[in-house]
Amino acid sequence: MPITYQTEPEVNPAEVANLCRRAPLNRPVDDLDRMGRMLAGADVVICARDDGRLVGIARALTDFSYCCYLSDLAVDPDYQRQGIGQELIRLVEEAIGDECMLLLLSAVTAHSYYPHIGFEKIDNAWEKPRKR
Repeated sequence: MPITYQTEPEVNPAEVANLCRRAPLNRPVDDLDRMGRMLAGADVVICARDDGRLVGIARALTDFSYCCYLSDLAVDPDYQRQGIGQELIRLVEEAIGDECMLLLLSAVTAHSYYPHIGFEKIDNAWEKPRKR
């Protein structure tokens, strides 16, 4: 059965936490309330599923006019290198339109992935870390 993609603003936080554990993506996976708030606050949530099983997710925050922050991109390791991440990003770009730039913070382990799919490294970003 092929991978299916759909917008899922009501995706189950426990399902996403389990995917983040498998990916691995460093998120507060033991705090499902916080994971739920993260998902509820997103403007775009697109899921990739294999026969109903969540195997990939893209979560983004945007104004749909100028900029979009891709806050999560996770693909189950058993499904990587099949174009799922690239398709999730394409669907986010389709949802936000041509006027928006797409910005993300990359895990160190993914630094080589993003240039491969058209992202450019920038040096003018700043971070003020979260307190918890």
